[in-house]
Amino acid sequence: RPPRSKLTSEIKLHLCGSYFDLDKELLASKSARIAKILRENPQENLSVSLHDIPADSETIEIVAKFCHGFDVDLTPENAVPVICAAHYLAMTESHCPDNLQNRAVVYFQREVLPSWTNCLKALKNSVNLLHHAAKLGLLDLCVDSVVAMVREDPRLLGDPLRDGEMPTSYRPNPRRKLFDLCWKSEDLTSLPLELYEPIVESLVLNRVPGEFIASNLCEYARTWLFSGDDDDTPMYETRSKRLTVEALVRMLLPDGGKKGSDPPIVVPSPILFRLLRYAVALEATAECRSRLETAIGRQLDRATPADLMIPSRGYSKGEKYDTECVRRILKNFYCSYAAAEAEDGGGSRLTRVSELIEEFLAEISSDGGTKISTFTEFAEMSAAAASSTGRSCDGIYRAVDIYLERHREMTKSEREELCKVVDCSRMSGEALQHAAQNERLPVRVVVQALFVVQLKLRETVASRRVEATERQKREEEEEEVEEEEEEEEEEDEAVRAEIEKMGSKVMELEKECCMMRREIESSRQQQQQKVSVWKEVKRKFGCVGTAAKNDCNCHVKKKK
Repeated sequence: RPPRSKLTSEIKLHLCGSYFDLDKELLASKSARIAKILRENPQENLSVSLHDIPADSETIEIVAKFCHGFDVDLTPENAVPVICAAHYLAMTESHCPDNLQNRAVVYFQREVLPSWTNCLKALKNSVNLLHHAAKLGLLDLCVDSVVAMVREDPRLLGDPLRDGEMPTSYRPNPRRKLFDLCWKSEDLTSLPLELYEPIVESLVLNRVPGEFIASNLCEYARTWLFSGDDDDTPMYETRSKRLTVEALVRMLLPDGGKKGSDPPIVVPSPILFRLLRYAVALEATAECRSRLETAIGRQLDRATPADLMIPSRGYSKGEKYDTECVRRILKNFYCSYAAAEAEDGGGSRLTRVSELIEEFLAEISSDGGTKISTFTEFAEMSAAAASSTGRSCDGIYRAVDIYLERHREMTKSEREELCKVVDCSRMSGEALQHAAQNERLPVRVVVQALFVVQLKLRETVASRRVEATERQKREEEEEEVEEEEEEEEEEDEAVRAEIEKMGSKVMELEKECCMMRREIESSRQQQQQKVSVWKEVKRKFGCVGTAAKNDCNCHVKKKK
């Protein structure tokens, strides 16, 4: 139950645009500042003394309730304002135990800092108290807490941005929805620029992956720049948007487009071109536009013809599109392309840019405000790019034809000057046929087109003759080869016949050898048989052996 105050101590304060009926004794019991003021001068007008209190009417009401003994409801939204007001009023523990400042600080530490959503809510509601909150260190605590949570889970910033891909619409990370019970779609992109930029700078210093930071920056641009009708934007919002563009460019392109210091992620070309359009329309600083032009030039091969259609601010006085800006972008591309070609080649990039220039040339050729000098300069750039890639000049001829159709008031000398960029020798046959019958072209160009047609016709006839001669030569060579193959086959047949003949002779010789072998064997057996009979006769007469040979002969002789 709140204590009752004496009627003599009641005062009416006018603070923050509202009136409050308060008890100054109860205020002094909780606030050392008010107590000191009343001690020095009990009749002091507190409305004047407290005119610079860093609070709004809602915060003053919370302070008044607390001083009068009522319970106060601290929330993430009012925690920072209450701490700032309590600090201003010196509502410290040394003046009164369990005072408001300590109670709010404890709530801030326990309920706000550990929660992603509560941190962002607290930051959003401290915009009008930035100086006081920063002085008390509250902003640094919130920023450090947010950065720590992002380092642990970078997807709190949204889906990562891949090189050159357009970011999808922001979808809160499921992890945040699951573990943060008070989740209400709070995101960094909901913060105003003066709070958002320091957080991003801290994320970069803490080496959070660049693809997550770039994705969040692109979403921030869509939230704060690319929404609403820009034609009805008030002047104060125009200034705010200009500051936003310049800050986003600083954060997306921290290197300033310097050579050899590429950004951590390739920002999609549509985002860069859209930022450039806003930078031009809002008259951003020259440094801001230069950074964008340099970044776009380094990845110009990723752009589309529509991206280059940057409206000119002085359209009523001159050209419809900002050709000077496109010229600077092309210059940046050629500088980066020369370096890339020296390192690892880049022919495909140059081909895409050559096609892009031709499309842009065709678009500006239909603009009645396009000067001949401007058109000629871009046509020469396109011709140089087409020559380097070996492409035809049909696109340049088409743009010249459109320009002549749109600017019929041109003099003969102007048409002659314009058509110098047309190189008939590098046009296709279809384009040459069209040029030969084009009444808008100067006679010189028509004659040149006819000459090139005749020249190409001669070359075609000559090449066909050469092809016919070569074909006939190949046929003759093929016939000679066939004849040689036939002769080789005949020789092979003769060799095979001779081999077969020799084989038959060998077989006959083998047969004769076999017969002779059998005859020799039979004669040998007969001879052995005769020798064995004679030995038997000698045995019977006892003349076996060589020693008894003479004796045997002697016995026979005696019988005679």
